[in-house]
Amino acid sequence: MRHLISILLQNEAGALARVAGLFAARGYNIESLTVAATGDEEASRLSLVVYGDDAVVEQIVKQSRKLVDVITIEELTTREHVERELVVVRFAASGLAWANSHARVLTSGGDHCVAEFSGHADDVDDFLAQLATQATVHDVARSGLAALAS
Repeated sequence: MRHLISILLQNEAGALARVAGLFAARGYNIESLTVAATGDEEASRLSLVVYGDDAVVEQIVKQSRKLVDVITIEELTTREHVERELVVVRFAASGLAWANSHARVLTSGGDHCVAEFSGHADDVDDFLAQLATQATVHDVARSGLAALAS
């Protein structure tokens, strides 16, 4: 099962490594990890996605609460929440009549375009699949999920 976890942690060197280490030590691959400072310069918001057994992930969340760097931790999987991901993609533009009302072209010239799109991870997947049917995709950079309880 997919688990979306939001962690507010102290903005200190090594804090991210300690949290990620708990998941790695139990054999869980982190599928998506996004971390950035919040409005409080002493705290960062970490959003991560893992796939795995509910009971094991619940245990890891409980153990994460005990880390000195963790201020709060919430599993958002079954709660009301908002999640978004950003993708920036470079694709061939020659002869393309491409239009997506939710994407924004950042650069266009010569034989390629660079566009951005943001939305739910499933919407990003759909956008990339749709674009691949219309153009040759050269490069893709995805931000990973950013999420908050709503």
